Amino acid sequence: MKKGVMRPGHIQLRVLDMEEALKHYRDLLGLIEMDRDQQGRVYLKGWTEVDKFSVVLREADAPGMDFVGFKCLSEDVVDSLRAELIEFGCEVEDIPAGELLDCGRRVRFNSPSGHYFELFASKQQTGKWGIGEVNPEAWPQGLTGMKAVRFDHCLLYGPNIAGTADIFCKVLGFDLAEQVIEPDGNIIARFLTTSSKAHDVAFIEHPEQGKLHHASFWLETWEDVLRAADLISMNDVSLDIGPTRHGLTHGKTIYFFDPCGNRSEVFCGGDYHYPDHPPVTWQAEQLGKAIFYHDRQLNERFLTVLT
Repeated sequence: MKKGVMRPGHIQLRVLDMEEALKHYRDLLGLIEMDRDQQGRVYLKGWTEVDKFSVVLREADAPGMDFVGFKCLSEDVVDSLRAELIEFGCEVEDIPAGELLDCGRRVRFNSPSGHYFELFASKQQTGKWGIGEVNPEAWPQGLTGMKAVRFDHCLLYGPNIAGTADIFCKVLGFDLAEQVIEPDGNIIARFLTTSSKAHDVAFIEHPEQGKLHHASFWLETWEDVLRAADLISMNDVSLDIGPTRHGLTHGKTIYFFDPCGNRSEVFCGGDYHYPDHPPVTWQAEQLGKAIFYHDRQLNERFLTVLT
């Protein structure tokens, strides 16, 4: 049952050098810089996103993800889910309005996989960048790089993903859209959605807590993904793999790294999910084809490089 969580709202990433990071997220990915705060954090968004920001960059000593936040329909939903999280056994922290610029209060909670998540309902809306809300044009002029459309999802690695998935499915109302199962029945990967997308967040079993595999940004077409690959080569950016297609979700994709080692993905296409759809299952012995449908074999870097 859906409980009022609408979509991924923001992700805060740690970077080692802010100006180098902006060459990646702003100039290459094409996110739009919206603001900076007194802590030195930089706020960015994709051009179709109506909220003021979806990506926050924080300069730190080590790369990775601080937290990812999900936007709810209302403050009442946030209150209700806060109570359910506490009853479920989660540690909850209340973050006051304004701690992130122009964002309302947030409810942060921990998870068995070692990641921190947030729920919020209020954020300043600046509208789709460059096209307006009345008689909008097809797309804005002046975009740079890959012209990222939106922050779409993240893939996270950690232990006890079953426990984390329970929070998302039993408390927050997410659906299990896809899974990877070992011969003994153990589920080693779970792709969860709170919308009709193939996934809004995904988890893979891993012994280390709180690891980020990638933050993903949606592009409109396969031609855009191929153009992204050209830009990666033109700018001598570290490439992980692609362009290729996933078996899982069937998205067309390419993976690459920011200057401090955080992995980015841009992709297009992919499956859709409705609440009456049963989970799609991949067998672990077919994991190569599940991840890289064309090559049908795993790239060791894809499995082991995490931040």
